[in-house]
Amino acid sequence: MESIIPIKGKVKFPITMDAGVWIFDDRKVDLTTYFDDKTEKVDELEEYTKAVSRHWSREIQEGATYPPTLKTEKRYEKEKILNGTFAIPFAPFLKNAEPLPEGASIVIETENGDHTLDINEADRLLIGFSKEGKPLRQNGPVHIYFTDGSNRDKPITDVRAFRVE
Repeated sequence: MESIIPIKGKVKFPITMDAGVWIFDDRKVDLTTYFDDKTEKVDELEEYTKAVSRHWSREIQEGATYPPTLKTEKRYEKEKILNGTFAIPFAPFLKNAEPLPEGASIVIETENGDHTLDINEADRLLIGFSKEGKPLRQNGPVHIYFTDGSNRDKPITDVRAFRVE
């Protein structure tokens, strides 16, 4: 089964997405906790600035030392990747494809039929690509979830392409 999924139709740049490489993407979210966490949107630039400021202050006070837990943290992160259930937001991919002004809807093409959504709902979509550390071979290569968790137990499966109409 191919893990390549195209975004096609009324877009300036038709693109292909490879679900096999998303495990290394920093935008991935953990589906086991995503729907249970009540997070609020944060300003990424502000968070980055605060993190850099904390790091700079620590280095000035303590010097550039590495914490003794660095190896432990890397091992934990590796275990999390090998055993995790992950998804990635769809909106950045659609933004890169640059839908044309006449593109008003997104059609999710599946083996079982098409699902049509308004293009403004693209930021509500999560693309599930991993379950318990394994690619989604059964009903895959990806599953589509809504960020509100409304289809958490019954995602859109057997996705073959996204088409902007």
